[in-house]
Amino acid sequence: MMARLALAVLWLMHWLPVRVQAGIGRALGALLHALATDRRRIATRNIELCLPELDAQARARLVREHFRWLGRSILERGLFWHAPRERLERLIAVEGDLGLAERSDTPVMWLVPHFMALDVVGLALQLFQGRGMAVIYQAQSNPVFDAAVRKGRQRFGGLELFARSVSAKPLIRAIRHQGLGFGNLPDMDFGIKDAAFVPFFGVPAATLLAPSRMARMLGMMVQPVVAEMLEGGGWLVRFLPPMANWPTDDPLADTLRLNQWIEAEVRRCPAQYLWVHKRFKTRPEGQPALY
Repeated sequence: MMARLALAVLWLMHWLPVRVQAGIGRALGALLHALATDRRRIATRNIELCLPELDAQARARLVREHFRWLGRSILERGLFWHAPRERLERLIAVEGDLGLAERSDTPVMWLVPHFMALDVVGLALQLFQGRGMAVIYQAQSNPVFDAAVRKGRQRFGGLELFARSVSAKPLIRAIRHQGLGFGNLPDMDFGIKDAAFVPFFGVPAATLLAPSRMARMLGMMVQPVVAEMLEGGGWLVRFLPPMANWPTDDPLADTLRLNQWIEAEVRRCPAQYLWVHKRFKTRPEGQPALY
């Protein structure tokens, strides 16, 4: 019942002007900051670990700002899932070489770190370029909400979702035989399986080695992409130049370089990075928990 009510609210919200939605989203974020004490604690701890140069007052300001963007990102799901194509095309600004994948003779991997507007990357690719996109999908625990997420993300076609819980073979076949690009979200803690502890802001973080290994195995061109929310509404998607000399035959070195690139992007727009995720949940053997 609660999932259906939340989905109804998102549908109603999408009719509002984007500036009004942005204001309501910021207010929702302020409410979440006050009520979601566990997530606020996680965000504060992450920022303390990653940006130790900030004093306590500056960290608190950044956490408050982060939650304002977070609230807005939640409400904008209504726009992503229901707004007409023409409206979304007006709201999405693109910077850089969006068409690189269409011209490539090799498979393409888009590296998309967890900034809060990351879903806009999939929208931009569906709306503005012709090459399809494959994404690994984490199923939602509520089946009603899960169905809404899948339907919303795939409504413009060209996007195939592959469950994280199953074998990677169907994904690899889709990349090889259907010509799909692969949207890879490389900066979450999924445990130590198929991962290594690679520094992220100087802190050992369980980081998947799969992006490097897959790109090397399939001969992929690797293009970083970052999405950000704009003040007052709308989004900017930056398609950056392909990573030079990446991957190499050293997945660990590749993953360190990838983390360093994400660090630079976080410093560029720190309030919109997903600080409420337990990025350092998995610890090297013998090290104490950080949360």
